[in-house]
Amino acid sequence: MSVRVVLVDDQTLVRTGFRLVLDETGDIDVVGEAADGAQALDVVARTRPDVVLMDVRMPGLDGIEATRRIRAAPHPARVIILTTFDLDEYVFTGLRAGASGFLLKDALAADLISAVRVVAAGESVAAPSVTRRLIAHYLGSTPSRPVTDQRLAALTGREREVLTLVTHGLSNAEIAAALFLSESTVKTHLGRILAKLGLRDRVQVVILGYECGLGGPGNV
Repeated sequence: MSVRVVLVDDQTLVRTGFRLVLDETGDIDVVGEAADGAQALDVVARTRPDVVLMDVRMPGLDGIEATRRIRAAPHPARVIILTTFDLDEYVFTGLRAGASGFLLKDALAADLISAVRVVAAGESVAAPSVTRRLIAHYLGSTPSRPVTDQRLAALTGREREVLTLVTHGLSNAEIAAALFLSESTVKTHLGRILAKLGLRDRVQVVILGYECGLGGPGNV
């Protein structure tokens, strides 16, 4: 079964380039294109894609608001934010709006294809190294709140430790080494955190961790 994709960018050449790359695969089907956020909502509603590649800087309805509306729909498509720079000011806002990650517009063809497949499978495309840069650039300069958020009450002590380390951008292997656990055990804890807190993926875990005050230097 192929992955259904909608391309959203106000530059025709960008959409054409992405379509050419994705059309070469045997398992990804570009089912629609849009030049702005308003068109994107219409195309997504008609085509019901699995993944939307979404530019943010577009005339009229921008990609951030379009992402928010797509993710709020009854059967939401997953969204990958397209950006020119990996620390674009809109990236974190897009992730907060519900995107599953971001991709550079000049990414290699293999990275584009991989990102679409990964997000379609329910994962995020923000690697631990990228997560660290997002933390440092967008969140590191913002004072963390005291860790008193009631959303953490459902977590066990070990789950909260895992949540804290995920918030600081550690990979599963690094968390396993830090807590003297196996990677499979870390994955189990992370799955329980997602379920208990109603989160979709690792990106949302990082965002919530910072909102709950787990991102400060005293919480490593």
